[in-house]
Amino acid sequence: MIKLHGFALSNYYNKVKFVLLEYGIAFEEVTAKLPLAEAQLDQSPTGKVPFVETEQGFLCESEVIVEYLAACYPEKRIFSADPWQAAKERELITVIETHLELAVRELYPEAFFGGTVSADVKASVEKRLNRYIPSFKRLAKFAPYVGGEQFGIVDIAAFASLPLVAMATQKIYGRDFVADAGIDWKSYLKLVGERPAAQRVAAERKAYIEANA
Repeated sequence: MIKLHGFALSNYYNKVKFVLLEYGIAFEEVTAKLPLAEAQLDQSPTGKVPFVETEQGFLCESEVIVEYLAACYPEKRIFSADPWQAAKERELITVIETHLELAVRELYPEAFFGGTVSADVKASVEKRLNRYIPSFKRLAKFAPYVGGEQFGIVDIAAFASLPLVAMATQKIYGRDFVADAGIDWKSYLKLVGERPAAQRVAAERKAYIEANA
């Protein structure tokens, strides 16, 4: 059985957990806190969560883990069976995670953890978001799901990361960049949140926050 290492505050941990739950893949959760212990760096060389333990060994990076699961369980259809549609799914995930969440992550110390972020960093992040949020909007359909009529892997990535982009910009700049772009992410989040896997992920994230407040 796959063992998922990490903690419920991490959006990328929750992304992998959502995939495992949504597609009915058996797994066990193992709490791993940051910074990782020296011995754990052999398991997650980047020092990040999540990472998984498999029969073959350890694997890190959330999107790599998802790709591994898709290859191991082709019958689950984690990605579309159509090569073009699967590529479009990967395209959207890359924009969400690389161009939106990774940019806004530089704001997290001040937005969520009581630290400070320099004016230069804020200006740099704002410039990137002003470029890539419209890019995301051009690609996304929200009809009603990000990729179209059917729920899919892109929605799991968006559920995990899109709210953080909105909330961090609201806290740092005083306005929600995602909503200002005309993306009704709150209604979308509510739609995805009706799924049992999403409800469990959200409930366990809330419980983790309350337990560690």
